[in-house]
Amino acid sequence: MSNTLPAAMNAVEISAPGGPGVLKPVQRPLPVVKDHEVMIKVAACGINGPDIMQRKGLYPAPAGASDLPGLEVSGEVVAVGAKAARWKAGDKMVALTNGGGYAEYVAVHAEHCMPVPAGIGMIDAAGLPETFFTVWSNVFIGAGLKAGETFLVHGGAGGIGTTCIQLGKAFGAKVIATDSPEARCRICSELGADRVIDYRSEDFVEVVRGEGGANVILDIVGGPNIEKNFKAASHDARIIQLAFAAGSKVEINLMPVMLKRLSYTGSTLRTRPDAYKARVARELEEKVWPHIAAGRIRPVTHTALPLAEAAKAHALMESSGHTGKILLKTG
Repeated sequence: MSNTLPAAMNAVEISAPGGPGVLKPVQRPLPVVKDHEVMIKVAACGINGPDIMQRKGLYPAPAGASDLPGLEVSGEVVAVGAKAARWKAGDKMVALTNGGGYAEYVAVHAEHCMPVPAGIGMIDAAGLPETFFTVWSNVFIGAGLKAGETFLVHGGAGGIGTTCIQLGKAFGAKVIATDSPEARCRICSELGADRVIDYRSEDFVEVVRGEGGANVILDIVGGPNIEKNFKAASHDARIIQLAFAAGSKVEINLMPVMLKRLSYTGSTLRTRPDAYKARVARELEEKVWPHIAAGRIRPVTHTALPLAEAAKAHALMESSGHTGKILLKTG
């Protein structure tokens, strides 16, 4: 480890379960780098739904992980573990973390790191890992979205949604997105969605059925959307549930699951095995990063706030008034 590294770093911790105000700036010792890890001097980190849940006490860090929130970062390698030979000090990278991103330094599994894509600024790059890992693992590895299939994306202007639209189009799917109001719908169109539905003025079930039904559906809403998704799905469709903004407890008719041979799944990324996340990282670098370098896919950043303003960032995230990613920057 370099002797030039400081003994302490600025970070933001969850002082107690609760609202955004429980996020407090603190000083912490730098993390210890294990053999399979690298230490990154963080340029920026992303705000994600699991951070909100962790802050509320609903999504504890896994055993051995940092108690600090923050599941994705961009930055520069400053120390390399004995078994992390691919990387060297000075490498610019993005990384998926198990926690610890809300800090000036973080230790990350070396195989969960990727180079910053060509043409992308260091701050914007921080918004790539969590959503791209999530969408690739669920939509392409799990649901097997194929060129020519119809992909229904709920909440198209959010962090997950903007990633879904762009990845779906880059790999040849027909993308239908839902959102509201009109300004958010316009963003979906600008990112390439073939059809955008303002769910306040149109019935997405009717529209999607008119398009022949959806082969793959990604939903972050839950609640009444769950049964509606069954109705909008084509035969043999795959439905992915990633969040429950409108609630996870509903009474539904499951008959369409049988009659249409539907697959209904959900997942969390943080508890996946290290080897699985390493696989996703390599597939993203091989198959998706060239699309980003070519300008066919771009990160969508709403704002980047100072690290000490994490509480403000969480309040903005929960207001649902943003489009794309909310980031925290250390500089």
